[in-house]
Amino acid sequence: VINGLALQDTLEQLGQPTRVQTAIHMSQVAEPYIRRRALRHLEKGRVVIFAGGTGNPFFTTDTTAALRAVEIEAGAILKGTHSGIQGVYDSDPRTNKDAVLLQEVTYIDVLSKGLKVMDSTAISLCMDNELPIVVFDLMGDGNVGRILAGDTVGTIVS
Repeated sequence: VINGLALQDTLEQLGQPTRVQTAIHMSQVAEPYIRRRALRHLEKGRVVIFAGGTGNPFFTTDTTAALRAVEIEAGAILKGTHSGIQGVYDSDPRTNKDAVLLQEVTYIDVLSKGLKVMDSTAISLCMDNELPIVVFDLMGDGNVGRILAGDTVGTIVS
């Protein structure tokens, strides 16, 4: 939730209206997650930041991202890395200097090859709902804008 509030502050300093929603009740700092309210905020041009997970144990933030994206009928999940990793590789680029960046990979390959994009529940949810995942270097200059403009950045899981 703290990260969501920090992202909200940054976006609002840039002039982008936002709302933070969380499944965990904390009305002093964020709205409760209500799907219809989230959709209404999006219709009004606001960025909605989903924070705090699902409010249930055993579910990761990856699964929450997939669940919320499916619920609001998002076009894709943007999965930004912060460690300089450009996307999905055939092996760990931190331990294998010959690792190859994959431009596209299937959900099944992610699961069967253990590519560690997201947890298996999140990958399965995306696969079942045909929701693509874009894995990219979040810290790469202009990457988010390029993705939103339709450029190919990182790896597409579909």
